[in-house]
Amino acid sequence: MAKHLVIVESPAKAKTINKILGKDYVVKASLGHVRDLPTKKLGVDVDNKFQPEYVKSKGKEKVIKELRAEAKKVEDVMLAPDPDREGEAIAWHLQEVLKDVIPEENFYRVTYNQITAPAIKEAFSKPTQLDTNKVDAQQARRVIDRIVGYQVSPLLWRRIRGGSSAGRVQTVALRLVCERERLILDFKPEKFWILGATVAKQVDPKDPFDVKLLKMDGEKAVVNSQELADEIRAELDQRTLTVEKIASREKSKKAAAPFITSTLQQAASSHFGFTPKRSMGIAQKLYEGVKDSGGLITYMRTDSYHLAPEAIAEIRAFVEAEHGNDFLPEKPNVYKSKGGAQEAHEAIRVTDVKLTPEKAAGMLSPEEAKLYDLIWRRTVSSQMAPSRRREHTIDIDAAGGEGRKYTFRASASELLFAGYTKVWKLKEKGDAEDNSLPPLSEGEKLNTIDWLSEEKETQPPPRFSEASLIRELESNGVGRPSTYAATISTITDREYVEKEKRNLRPTDLGLKVNDYLVGSLEDLFNVNFTANMEAELDKIEEGELEWGGMLAKFYSDFEAWVLAARGKSADRPTVQRLVNLLDKVKEWEPPVKRGKRTYSDEKFWNDMREAVNDEEKTISEAQFDALKRMVCRYRSTVEGFGDELVAELELKEALEIESRPKLPPREHTLAKMDLFKDINFDEPRKIGKRTYDDKKFVQSLRDQVEGGKRLSDKQLAFLEKLMLKYSEQIPNFEQVRDEFGMEEPEEDTISGGLLELMGTATEWKPPVQRGKRVWDDREFFDSLSGQFKTKKALSPRQQATLKKMIIRYAHEIPGYRDAMEAMDLPEPKEKKAPAAKKKPAAKKKTAAKKKPAAKKKTAAKKKTPAKKAEEVAEEGA
Repeated sequence: MAKHLVIVESPAKAKTINKILGKDYVVKASLGHVRDLPTKKLGVDVDNKFQPEYVKSKGKEKVIKELRAEAKKVEDVMLAPDPDREGEAIAWHLQEVLKDVIPEENFYRVTYNQITAPAIKEAFSKPTQLDTNKVDAQQARRVIDRIVGYQVSPLLWRRIRGGSSAGRVQTVALRLVCERERLILDFKPEKFWILGATVAKQVDPKDPFDVKLLKMDGEKAVVNSQELADEIRAELDQRTLTVEKIASREKSKKAAAPFITSTLQQAASSHFGFTPKRSMGIAQKLYEGVKDSGGLITYMRTDSYHLAPEAIAEIRAFVEAEHGNDFLPEKPNVYKSKGGAQEAHEAIRVTDVKLTPEKAAGMLSPEEAKLYDLIWRRTVSSQMAPSRRREHTIDIDAAGGEGRKYTFRASASELLFAGYTKVWKLKEKGDAEDNSLPPLSEGEKLNTIDWLSEEKETQPPPRFSEASLIRELESNGVGRPSTYAATISTITDREYVEKEKRNLRPTDLGLKVNDYLVGSLEDLFNVNFTANMEAELDKIEEGELEWGGMLAKFYSDFEAWVLAARGKSADRPTVQRLVNLLDKVKEWEPPVKRGKRTYSDEKFWNDMREAVNDEEKTISEAQFDALKRMVCRYRSTVEGFGDELVAELELKEALEIESRPKLPPREHTLAKMDLFKDINFDEPRKIGKRTYDDKKFVQSLRDQVEGGKRLSDKQLAFLEKLMLKYSEQIPNFEQVRDEFGMEEPEEDTISGGLLELMGTATEWKPPVQRGKRVWDDREFFDSLSGQFKTKKALSPRQQATLKKMIIRYAHEIPGYRDAMEAMDLPEPKEKKAPAAKKKPAAKKKTAAKKKPAAKKKTAAKKKTPAKKAEEVAEEGA
C-alpha cells in the first residue's frame, strides 16, 4: 500500500509524476480548485475583515470524496500543484477539505519548475510547508475581483444593453483597446514626400544604388507639400552629387532573454498566429509531458528571466560542443527581471537541451513541435555570443548652384559573425538585412541616373494585436502571467472586442461599456491604480503587507466610487426643459422595429412628458441621456439651438453621437449574402423555447442590408459562422475566406476524432426519463456533431463529457482499443458475467440485503454523467 498521497491539478501531470515516484506514492488530480466563492451571492463578509465564504466547487464532490478516501490510507499528503499563487491557493484549499481526515502536521508542500525524474525526485526529497503569504495574496486578489465584479456589473446591466460584466483587469484591457481605437478614429493623416536618387560611380564598377535625402541646411529633411518637393527637385537638377563622408562601425546585438509567459505568447502569435490561450494550452502539454515522456519544458507561467545554474552549464556545454568556443560568451548571459518577479522561479526553457527539435518532432503534434522549436531555440540562443555586423554610412553632398545645402545618405550592412543567430534564425522586427555598396572614396563624384520622389501619408497608430496588448498590459504592470490569456479571452467572449485578422477592434458594445465604466468609475479602472494594486498584492506575497488592511483601504475608496457612479435620478427641471424643446416637432421619425420591440421617438417623448409631471416616477440617467440625444436629433426644429444651448444643457456628447454619419453596409456584406443564394439550409431546430432557423436569419440580414442598414458586429460575426457551417456548399471556399479576410478558426485536433469514434457505436442505449426530462445519448451526440460542424470546435468541457460517453460505449465501438493511446482513453471495463441462478433462499437474501445498495449505487453513478451532459448541452446551445 502507498505511504504518500500526492495531489496535483491535472490527470496528465499525475500520470507522469506517478511513474517517476514509484509504488510508495499514489498521485491523484484535483482538476483545479476544489473550493471557491459561491456563484449566486457575494460570498465575502465585508464587515468581518473580508472573510471569504468558500463552498465546494461545482462538480467537485466526487473528486473530494475520492481524495478523502485515499488520504485515510496513507501516512501523509503531499500537495504538489503549480508553483505560483494560484497553485498555492489550490494546495491550501485541498488541505482545508482534508485536514479532518489526516493531521495538519502530516501535510507537506512540494514545488518544482519542471517535470523530469531528477527534478521531481529532488523536490519530493525536500518537502516544505504552505506559503501562507502566497495564499493571502491570492485570496486578496480573488476577493477584490469578486467585489468589483458583483457590485459594478449590475450598474453596467442597467445602463448598457448587452453589457455582461466588468472586471478589475478586463476593463482596463478593454480601455486600452478603446483608447487606441479613439486615436485611430481621430487621426488626421498628413502627406509627406520622400526624396532621393538612383546614382552610380563614374568608373567601374558602375552598379547603380539608391540614396535618400537626409538633411536640408543641416536639419532633418521634412518635405510636406508637393510645392516644396517640386522646388527641391528644380534645385537638384542643377547640382552634382559628391561623396562627402564615409563612416564604418562594428555593431553587436545581444541575444534576447529566455522566454517568460508574455514574451512566449507574443512570439507564438507573431511567428505562428497562435492566440495566447492556444499557446498556453500547447505549453501546458509540453510541461506535463507528451506520450509518456517527462516534461519537455519548465513551468510556463512565470515573469522571471532567471535560469538555474545547472541549466546554464548544460546549455553552455551544448553550445561549445555543437558550435565551438567562439559562439560561447566568456561569462554566462544574465538578464534582469522586472521588479516583483520571482527569482526562485525560472524562465521558460527546455528541460533537456540535447533533445533538439529534430529529435523531438516524432513525439509531438505539428503545433507542439512548432512551440517546442521556438522555446528550444530561445533557450540555447539566450546563452550564446552576440552577433556582429559592420555598418557603412555614406553621406553625399549635392554641390553647386544656389539655395539650400542638401545631404543624401546611403547605407549598407554586412554580417561579420552570426553569434546567437546561428541557432535563433527567426527574423525579428528591425533586424538588419545584408546589402552592399560599391567601393567609394571621399570627394568622388557620382552620376545621377534618376531623381526619386515618393508621396506618402502619416499612419495612425496600429490596433493592438493580442500579442501587443499583452506587451502593453505587462509594461504597465497590469495583470500577471497567469491572467493574460484569460483576460483577452474574456473581453472577446463578452463580445466587447472582435478580431480582424490578428488585430483587436472594439465592438460598438465594447465602446459603450468602456465609455460608461471609465466615465463613471475612472479611479477604479485607471491603469496606474490597477498596476499599484498588483504591486500591493506582490507585497502581501512577500509578507510586507497585511491583506485585511489592504482590502479595508481599497473598499473604503471603492464604496465612495460606486456610490458616486450610482448617482441620483435625472435632474427634473432640466428634463422638463428638454421635453419642452421638442414641443415644435411636427414630423417624428417613423417607429423602428427591432426583434419583438418597436422604438418610437414620439411615444418616448410623450412618456417623458408624463413622467416629468409625476413626482412619484423616477427618470433614470439612461432616459435622460436618450432625451438629450433626441433633442440633438431634431435640432432643426429646436428654437435657439446652438453652441450656447449645447454648453448650458451639456449636449456636446449627445450632439457628437447624433452627428455621426449613418454608416452604409460594409463593402463585402452583400457579397457575403450572395454566397447563400444556392445553399441548402438545415431544417429549423428548437432548443428550449427558442427556434433557430438559419434560412430565416440570413434573409432578415439581407433585408437590413438591402435597406441600406449596416449590420452590427454581432450579426456580422454570426454571418461568418454560418459561412463556415455551410462552407462545403460554397465553391472555392478557401479563396473566399482569404478574399474577405476571415480568420481561420483555431484548429481543434481532438473533437473530430472523438466524434468519429463515437459515431461507430453499434448499439445506442435507449432514452431514459428522469422527472420531466428525457436523456437521450444519440440525441446528445447529434447535438455535439452539429455544433462541431458549425464551430469547427468543441469546448474542453464538451470534449470531457464526450470522452465519458465514449468510455461508457467502449464495448459497442469497434475501434476503441486502437484509439485508446491516441485519444488518452482508459482500458474498457470488463463486462460483468450474468449472475448465476441461486437457490430461492439465497436469492431472497441477496434481494433483501444487497440489491437495494447496488441499485442506489447505480443510480448515483448514472446521475452525474446525465447532469453533466445537460450542462454541456446547454453550454453548447
